[in-house]
Amino acid sequence: MRYYPVNLDIRDRHCLVVGGGSVGTRKIKTLLDCGGRVTVISLEVSAALDTLARSGRVELKQRAYSQSDLEDVFLVIGATDDQDLNRRISSDAARQNLLCNIADRPEICNFILPSIVSRGDLTISISTAGQSPAMAKTLRKSLEQQFGTEYADMLRLMGAVRKKLLRQRHEPEAHKPLFEQLIHSGLRDLIRDQRTEDIDDLLYRVLGEGFRYDELMQS
Repeated sequence: MRYYPVNLDIRDRHCLVVGGGSVGTRKIKTLLDCGGRVTVISLEVSAALDTLARSGRVELKQRAYSQSDLEDVFLVIGATDDQDLNRRISSDAARQNLLCNIADRPEICNFILPSIVSRGDLTISISTAGQSPAMAKTLRKSLEQQFGTEYADMLRLMGAVRKKLLRQRHEPEAHKPLFEQLIHSGLRDLIRDQRTEDIDDLLYRVLGEGFRYDELMQS
């Protein structure tokens, strides 16, 4: 099967997770990191989930799943070890045209969750279309070594530069060569090595006056 790659904006969207064990808790944390409003239905509650519920970050309903739990839901994730229940969740979601993922059962999902490398606003997704989770995990570990935390800072800087250029009424199409010059002038390595003065010199050469690293990173 070939999947259509897409990044979903789930900020303030109602997301339902059925299953509160270790797998479900991992899914819940990712949804929260992306701004989702998460409700959890589960008789089993991991220690981490209990902490999230007590802090008010998720709504926990410690009971059995019901089809009515799907009302006003944007997406649902089934993460139980009861395969009959997982299939029922998938079937119920399909009848309501909901986005549905069942953990480790791609054949009853209408979307799958890739393996992810996250560095701030940089997200790299790896998918093997469900054929080899082990290969996806190996690739993720390799990419984690290749893409360090400096990429997060570099993206923050690029975003701040872009906003400042737009405020100065620069045409967006004129930005591309400027950003390409920054990228190909070793900016990433300068950020990784925290060479602030050299970063400021590079910003001045490419962008002119008024672009300083510390100020941009605080904007």
